[in-house]
Amino acid sequence: MIRGLYDVAKRLEKLKIPFVLLRGDPVESFTSYIKQSNTGEIIVDFDPLKIKQQWISGVIANTVAKFIEVDGHNIVPARQASDKLEYGAYTLRPKIHRQLHGYLEDLPELKPMATNNFRGFSFEPGQLIGSMKLDKGAGPVQWPLPGEEHARKLLRKFIAEKMPAYSEKRNDPNADHTSNLSPYLHFGQIFSGRIASEVIRNHASDENSEAFLGELIVRKELSDNFCLFNPDYDNVNGFHEWAKKTHMEHERDEREFIYSLEQFERAITHDPLWNAAQTEMVSTGKMHGYMRMYWAKKILEWTASAEDAMKTAIYLNDRYELDGRDPNGYAGIAWSIGGVHDRAWTERPVFGKIRYMNDKGCRRKFDVNAYINRIMHSDKREQ
Repeated sequence: MIRGLYDVAKRLEKLKIPFVLLRGDPVESFTSYIKQSNTGEIIVDFDPLKIKQQWISGVIANTVAKFIEVDGHNIVPARQASDKLEYGAYTLRPKIHRQLHGYLEDLPELKPMATNNFRGFSFEPGQLIGSMKLDKGAGPVQWPLPGEEHARKLLRKFIAEKMPAYSEKRNDPNADHTSNLSPYLHFGQIFSGRIASEVIRNHASDENSEAFLGELIVRKELSDNFCLFNPDYDNVNGFHEWAKKTHMEHERDEREFIYSLEQFERAITHDPLWNAAQTEMVSTGKMHGYMRMYWAKKILEWTASAEDAMKTAIYLNDRYELDGRDPNGYAGIAWSIGGVHDRAWTERPVFGKIRYMNDKGCRRKFDVNAYINRIMHSDKREQ
């Protein structure tokens, strides 16, 4: 994030657009800056998460400046796409598609400001990072080079090399056929509208592009809808009633294994596949989407309750994933553990009517042993 902000600062300097980096409590530091600079109008980026909404509300309550919210998270703005909590992709999809064409526009290139009073602001990323109190247990990773230009290069490479077989290979964790753009989307270093426009412009419409755009647009915007209209997106109270009921009915079911948070975090369960998925997340800052579903569902199976499972999965996801603390993460965990955006399935112990996943199912999808060997014999996180 910080190195990406450095790239933003350098680019804005060329465009003669002032850049200021504030530190401290978001409400206090931003409110103070607004008053000192005599700012009359503020444009903020939409974010459905509670803490971001609280920050914005806090600033609004302490200033008289005009506020404008722009949704850079989504192509169709979340508040425009729907005015209620959607049950699933099938209810949101037609609403998105009806409006999508009007929002898929080419983004204009920024031109330098015609100003004589530009005052630049610069900072050294390493020095700033060194002065911050950071969680050293989740260190930096080597593979994603931060910034907008690197995001665009990764997008072009994805379209040229991976898109032609995306539909066939996207669910194989060994194929490395995902876009790897989620960290850049999360930190605002590329806009989903730009990604969609580039795909549409440079790849013929087929099952591959349709599968990718479905994930980028409908699934991503469904996650924002979930967090925007469900204040309990991060706990079991956000589940459907049928899911709450089935968890309650099976809470006393005997678990074959119960693991502590430390055991999960250190990847020392009895399951080599789960351990590999956890290790991949800790060592690279990412986990393949198919494995993240398996990973979360096993946490449900090996904890005393759905409440414990949610807390454990969210803690691990938000600490180690580069795209942690994101609507996609909260929605994905709620889907895996609480059946959100899903339906009731055949009842079984512990899971109740929540969709079940196991090792055998994974083995039918991909070479599990190859995945385990690859992850457990590499370490891509800087020490």
